[in-house]
Amino acid sequence: MKKLLLIRHAKAEKETSGKDFDRPLKYIGIQDAAFMADRLKDNKIIPEYIVASPALRTKTTAEIFADQFSLPDPTLDKSIYEASEKTLLRIINKLPNEHNFIALVGHNPGIAYILNNLTGQVRDVHTSTVAVIDFDTDDWATVSAGTGKLSYYSSPKE
Repeated sequence: MKKLLLIRHAKAEKETSGKDFDRPLKYIGIQDAAFMADRLKDNKIIPEYIVASPALRTKTTAEIFADQFSLPDPTLDKSIYEASEKTLLRIINKLPNEHNFIALVGHNPGIAYILNNLTGQVRDVHTSTVAVIDFDTDDWATVSAGTGKLSYYSSPKE
């Protein structure tokens, strides 16, 4: 059985004169990410591996979760940045099979779309929201639309 933890990056600074890719987390975003990682730990929801967009806000969010879970640094995949649900599904299908529980840290609207695509669930995916999807398969390549079951969903607002 495979499990996917979707994480939307924490709250970031508004766009400035710099590039969107380089937006840092706000202080409240750092706090929210740590809070959500602790909540997952308290519920014994700890992935084995983390893959994330290399955008600064997403990379930092992933690093906070990795630190809280005592995991190695996240693997960065530039195709997660601004990814559509089709792109995210391709990324999921290529995840390493030696890991049964993987976290994917990304951006909206892609995270909300892939959550809906995989589970049929329509949820608001605010910053720092987490969702665990269970799949009745031993091969990431077989994950497709409607094959997942939402088993956990939480955000800092709840």
